Amino acid sequence: MERDVRMSKSSSNPGPGDVSLRQSLPVSAQYRRTLRRSELRQMVPLADTTIYEMERRGDFPRRFNLTARCVVWDLAEVEAWLAERRLASEQAQIKRAPSPDVRQRKTRPVKSPVSS
Repeated sequence: MERDVRMSKSSSNPGPGDVSLRQSLPVSAQYRRTLRRSELRQMVPLADTTIYEMERRGDFPRRFNLTARCVVWDLAEVEAWLAERRLASEQAQIKRAPSPDVRQRKTRPVKSPVSS
């Protein structure tokens, strides 16, 4: 009792059990891995607010909703973003924050060297 699962020529909408449609897609499109927030935090050590701001500016892959309460990120997009950031860092395109001038501190000011 084999069941023949083929798309009929009259049907334009493939059903959930349509094998021919799944076989025509590349493997990466068939099984795309997603990350929940806890997994994302392990991969990208940034605060949630930093990630939200970067998403809003378009500097980080955007999340999407699987359900009304489940938010995920595409693993391939996050890995591509990390590789891009690594490359930019190695090429010194990412500017480092300047070191603070400790001589301008109001509390515990740095003592000036003793001149003799």
